[in-house]
Amino acid sequence: MFFPAALHKDPDTSYGVTIPDLPGCFSWGDTIDEAIANAAEAIECHVEALLIDGEDVPLPRTVEQYRMLPDYETATWVLVPVDLSKVSGISKRVNISLPERILGQIDAFAERQGETRSGLLVAAALEYIGSRSSGADERNDE
Repeated sequence: MFFPAALHKDPDTSYGVTIPDLPGCFSWGDTIDEAIANAAEAIECHVEALLIDGEDVPLPRTVEQYRMLPDYETATWVLVPVDLSKVSGISKRVNISLPERILGQIDAFAERQGETRSGLLVAAALEYIGSRSSGADERNDE
């Protein structure tokens, strides 16, 4: 999904970013690329807060609907790509191939733990990603 974002830049300042579809959602960056990346993170956090509060997430409108408004007449417009599935909490069915022996071990372990196959695979994937991510950060610091 893409959200329109208004970039503003005054002399001697960072780029400011406003997401008109999400009132109160702002970001910034020292460069345009950084501003767009930070805007994507701000959008994800804002949407997650809306979902936690049980509010609806508005669908993004078009740049054309905003560009003539007085608040945005000097803005540069960008479309910020955002994967809202990361914060939606909605499960998605996937098709994977596993050796039968491994699948049997997964099922047996999940049953002993009182979990479902899907729950176990999610927990294992998150643990694996977390362990690899922290190790990568440590290697990059050296």
